[in-house]
Amino acid sequence: MKQFEYSNSEQSWPSFVNRTPRLQLNTLDFSDLWDEEDLDLGIADDDPFQSNVLPRLNPGHGLNPPAPPPAPPLAPPPPPSPQVNPVALGSGRRTLKLHWKELLNLQPLPRVSRFGSQCIWAALEPVHLDTNRLEYLFESKSSSNKALSALKGGTQNPQCVSVLGVKRSNIINIALSGLPPPHLLPPAIYSMDSSVLDREDVQRLQSLVPSEEELKLIKEAKAQAPRCPLALAEQCLLTLGSITHLSSRLQLWAFALDYDILEEEIAEPLFHLKLAMEQLATNQTFHYILATVLAIGNCLNGCKARGFELSYLGKLSQVRDTHSRQPLLHHVCVLLLQLYPQSSDLYSNITAVTRASKCDYLQVQSSLSALESLCKASWEQLHMLNKEGMKKGAGRGEGDEQRGISEACLYQRLPQFLKECNERLKVLRAVHRRVINRFHSFLLYLGYSRSMVRETNADAFCKTVSDFALEYRTAHHAILQQRERDREREEREKEEKIRKTSASTAKTKAIESPAPNCMEQSMLEEVLNTPTSPSCFDLSLPRHRSRTPNTRGLFCRLLYTKIEVVKEIVQHATDNTQPMSMLSNELQTS
Repeated sequence: MKQFEYSNSEQSWPSFVNRTPRLQLNTLDFSDLWDEEDLDLGIADDDPFQSNVLPRLNPGHGLNPPAPPPAPPLAPPPPPSPQVNPVALGSGRRTLKLHWKELLNLQPLPRVSRFGSQCIWAALEPVHLDTNRLEYLFESKSSSNKALSALKGGTQNPQCVSVLGVKRSNIINIALSGLPPPHLLPPAIYSMDSSVLDREDVQRLQSLVPSEEELKLIKEAKAQAPRCPLALAEQCLLTLGSITHLSSRLQLWAFALDYDILEEEIAEPLFHLKLAMEQLATNQTFHYILATVLAIGNCLNGCKARGFELSYLGKLSQVRDTHSRQPLLHHVCVLLLQLYPQSSDLYSNITAVTRASKCDYLQVQSSLSALESLCKASWEQLHMLNKEGMKKGAGRGEGDEQRGISEACLYQRLPQFLKECNERLKVLRAVHRRVINRFHSFLLYLGYSRSMVRETNADAFCKTVSDFALEYRTAHHAILQQRERDREREEREKEEKIRKTSASTAKTKAIESPAPNCMEQSMLEEVLNTPTSPSCFDLSLPRHRSRTPNTRGLFCRLLYTKIEVVKEIVQHATDNTQPMSMLSNELQTS
């Protein structure tokens, strides 16, 4: 029988630690982390990853010499001197105080910093405030003050051998409902065939690993009743017990299936933190807010502080003025809308800060240590299985040849996979170290002292900034909505005023010039009031001799004509089809 080579897995664990890889984990790119960020800033007390600094290659001379030890920490700053409130002394008006932690001494930044050569407070522009209004608004006034139930097994078949407890049997039967038949499990486990068993199946099998005591009881019961079949749970445990090093195989398989997920659980929080620092460092609205709050605080406190700890941002909504009872955050929003109309609501521009606030970076460090331990343990388990396979290789029969081939293919794949995992783990350690060091540098950029940097957790810092940004967005939108409502109300009042003016003007014109209907009515009355006397003749004029006219017939014709005219007027008023001037001409003709 052909002997298989296992030379790839004979290498020792420390043999893969001499090359600097590219800082990229799947789709997450950390290549912008500098080599200088491997160096500690002298802030963290104990970092288990600082001793594993990635070696940097020198094209001409190999590895660079190790970096010099960090400089000793600076002496603690002197105690703060009492502050005098010149505002209160000059104006005689007491104001509310902002109880922040003043940054007395701004720490120097590292020689190589991602955020520039000076801290954020030194680059802020001064904000000019109406100090009289602030003193008026924030004038101090004395009056403001689960039980689990055990599973019960069904009736046991007296023909089957069962030695396990009811609870254990039920757990095994429930797990077997989602697994292939027990006799198909050993080949899939030996070859680690993911097409037969997925990650959930491997996790179920890890809970079904039999103990030595359980296997002993099952074998004794089988020996006492060789003709009776075993129950399903006992048969499953006996089948799994026939697989050598079952627990090690399942752990190695689970690590191979879980590595991508475990790596992503570590890399994603670090990527969110890196983006969060970049968004805060480049966001102009965040700078405007810090400058405005600093100016307001210096005005109210009567001092000239150079900065303050950012944890005070969460208290801006709790400080209220003594007149309108509006929170200080409201006044900050109003000032920013007046001084910086181009500013945003902040929360929408720092989404990475919100995502980073939901991560536990202490757990990230623990997960990284656990992943490194799992990788090392998997390498040792592979060595153990490799040695066992070499011992059993010569004694295999023809029936075991297929299983030997599948195991040999597995032993050729796993060393390459574990070597790749180790390379990716080196990248992950470097990313974690550099991101945490960059966060410490970012806190120094914000003016924090080194002692404050040691006490500040990344997730707590991001949550403070994220919660403040959410409150600021709420206040920002409320002010904009109130301004929109005021503008709409003014427009409605203006339209109502114009409508009333138009109505009064139309009424005045109607009084001065009567309508056409009124003129027609007056003409109708004039026609009806016209007398019906016969026509008068001038006796002085010469006339021919003729018969005496029929006066009665003339009177009837006039009356008939008037009736016809009235009908025409009524028809005109109804249909409005004949002009009034024509009716008037007919009347005159009549």
